[in-house]
Amino acid sequence: LGGSVSYHVSESLFIDATLGLSKAGKTSYEVIGQGNLISDSDRTLSYYLISLGYDLFPGEAFMTDQLTYNTALYVVAGIGSTDFAGDSHFTLSFGFGYRLLATNTISAYIDVRDHTFNMDILGTDKLTHNLEVTIGISTYF
Repeated sequence: LGGSVSYHVSESLFIDATLGLSKAGKTSYEVIGQGNLISDSDRTLSYYLISLGYDLFPGEAFMTDQLTYNTALYVVAGIGSTDFAGDSHFTLSFGFGYRLLATNTISAYIDVRDHTFNMDILGTDKLTHNLEVTIGISTYF
């Protein structure tokens, strides 16, 4: 479950605030009966990010001879915090996306981001990569 709010500073530059919430399942180690690495109450993952995005390739998609949509391929990078396994982790996020404006106020998009942070559940500090793929519809006002 998540949500975001973006503010387009200019035609190509935007700021994005994102919140997310998820519930983690058991690892394969836990499934085969070797014990629990974390308690059930610590399996909730929540995060927030403030990101800066830039439209690299604004353009148009020609669906037919008469039907054209404005589009943009964009990159985004941000910082924030991830709460998981009873700890808060400084998080860096990098990604890209593709946006198609169906009308002046409605667009469809696909967004791929990698949220990275250090975590030490097993006692060793490890950089984790957590991929997120979002498909959505947004409105402009």
